[in-house]
Amino acid sequence: MGSGKQRWKISFYKSPSTLHLQKKLAEAQIQPPFSVPVEFLCPISNSLMADPVIVSSGHTFERNCVHACVSLSFAPTLAGAADFSIIIPNLALKSAILSWCHLHRIDPPKPIDFYSAQKLLRTLMNSEYGGNGNQSIRSIRVADELSRTPSVVSAASSDGRPSTPLPFATRPSCYSSSSSCENEILTNPSFLEEEELMLKLKSSRLSDLEEGLASLRKLTRTREDTRLHLCTPRLLSAIKSLIPSKHVALQVNAVAALVNLSLEKRNKLKIVRSGIVPPLIDVLRGGISESQEHAAGALFSLSLDDQNKTAIGVLGALPPLLHALRSASERTRHDSALALYHLSLVQSNRVKMIKLGSVQILLGMVQSGHMTGRVMLVLCNLAASVEGRASMLDGGAVDCLVSLLSRDEFDSVATRDSCLAVFYGLSNGGLRFKGLAKEAGAEKVLEKLDGRGSDWANGKVRRILETMRKREEEDEEIDWEELLNSEEDASRTRSQIKDSN
Repeated sequence: MGSGKQRWKISFYKSPSTLHLQKKLAEAQIQPPFSVPVEFLCPISNSLMADPVIVSSGHTFERNCVHACVSLSFAPTLAGAADFSIIIPNLALKSAILSWCHLHRIDPPKPIDFYSAQKLLRTLMNSEYGGNGNQSIRSIRVADELSRTPSVVSAASSDGRPSTPLPFATRPSCYSSSSSCENEILTNPSFLEEEELMLKLKSSRLSDLEEGLASLRKLTRTREDTRLHLCTPRLLSAIKSLIPSKHVALQVNAVAALVNLSLEKRNKLKIVRSGIVPPLIDVLRGGISESQEHAAGALFSLSLDDQNKTAIGVLGALPPLLHALRSASERTRHDSALALYHLSLVQSNRVKMIKLGSVQILLGMVQSGHMTGRVMLVLCNLAASVEGRASMLDGGAVDCLVSLLSRDEFDSVATRDSCLAVFYGLSNGGLRFKGLAKEAGAEKVLEKLDGRGSDWANGKVRRILETMRKREEEDEEIDWEELLNSEEDASRTRSQIKDSN
């Protein structure tokens, strides 16, 4: 390990605990190199180790120093090639360090953070490091193909050891049979990316949080693979805690990053199950305008997954989405309408929307010509249910739709077809629909439309006309007076049988 004197003088990083230790030793007039066990000092940071780990070569380092070495493609050469493919917590040494600190009334050491370790390694890379072989640092050049392939294993030398340390790191993924031992397999380059983001997102400094969220938003904007491997439980938890932030930049970037992550189909269910929907709903209710835009977009994106539709409705997203249809932001209005369309494909959500008065809201928007195309999509879903048809017939939907069809002033053919689809759904409303349609003059309007649209649209028009005319013929054939008399006779007979019993 070299002489203690050399190690003590060459100190590139000193944690608060190390500085406190030096002060205590100076006051006691104790020479540090002879009083501090050299095994307690990390050969890289030269400070007391707070989280010592053993690498496969048998040497011990501070955990974040190992991670920093891997991230910068650097590794210490200690008694041969050091392999960082596996690291194991050195719990015995950690316990010894804590006992020694307690014995000498010294504060326990604090871990060197990842960025300080990286800074230290960069300093070492840019300067010549004095000392013997135990302190020397060597650079590792990694082939491009290795950097793109997380599963590549280094070639083994003749003695069975890897000839080159693996330059990757992953989240701890395997454990020994003993609860005191944890193996960390360093094979996935995404781990360091996630580690760096987590350090920033868990920081107490506002600048770190802003930088972390901005980086996450940028990384997930266009890269599909990044969106997939960064959608982890702990990153989602960190985003969830920052979404309600009162700081504008934090709130906006947190929700925007979530929108990016939700673009991948495999992430949608994972995001909803992480419990992130309630804070999204809160932002949609009372967040700043830009955050509301992203929140509406996130709910729309998450609602595309069939497994999420019921959950999002149960969690209370429907009321704020309906309210967002009146937002001053066009983007918020459109994404909210699309979210409502996908959510209303589920019957339980349709029932909730009807109870919330959605029919009146949506018909009002149709009458004002506001987002008619997207509103019609939602009305199509509502008209597919018995409850929805009843509410729409009560709300004047027939008059509204007949008026629109008679003017034929739609912004697109698709909107007109959607209007016909809604009307066709209402035609299943029985005699009540027939009466309202007849009163509104629907038959003449439909006859004018027949043959003017696509085959699909013409087919809907003809089916509606057939339904109306068929029911008219049935009504003419029924002798209502005779039917009522027969019902009274049947009722009287049932009553007599009941009395006789």
